[in-house]
Amino acid sequence: MEVRRLTSADAPAYRALMLQAYADEVDAFTATVAEREPLPLAWWTARVADGPTPDSIVWGGFDADVLIGVAGLRFNRRPRTRHKASLYSLYVRPEARGRGLASMLVQAVLDLAQASRVRTVQLTVTETNRAARVLYEAFGFVAFGTEPQAIRIDERFVGLIHMARPIHGDDA
Repeated sequence: MEVRRLTSADAPAYRALMLQAYADEVDAFTATVAEREPLPLAWWTARVADGPTPDSIVWGGFDADVLIGVAGLRFNRRPRTRHKASLYSLYVRPEARGRGLASMLVQAVLDLAQASRVRTVQLTVTETNRAARVLYEAFGFVAFGTEPQAIRIDERFVGLIHMARPIHGDDA
């Protein structure tokens, strides 16, 4: 397995993988297939833009050149919040789980945050996603609050747990 930054050339595979994620893990994402499938490829390409200061960078996990997992880091650009970034959209195809790829993707995101002088990485994870919470806790993320009824899925609600992990101890 290889982990590398996605580029615009990876946008079609990224789109397909994320649509699979929204379909397979209904509780894990706030986005839905119905919401994202109509978006043009240009929208997905913009999410993996290769520019010098992108708002987010998406890492991909590959097995024999097939994209099987992703995780993103979204930077805050406003002056008072640019010390923070958010880990988002971690997903590994079910058939590829249990091989350490999710850990490799989280580590790639944290390494990027460190190199970017980010001080804190935040994320949200649904209350129902125990495996993801255990993974994040293993990397030092700590819950600092729960948003009840954050996501409505048909007639039920799922809460979001807010987590954070320090990166730098000094002012970044």
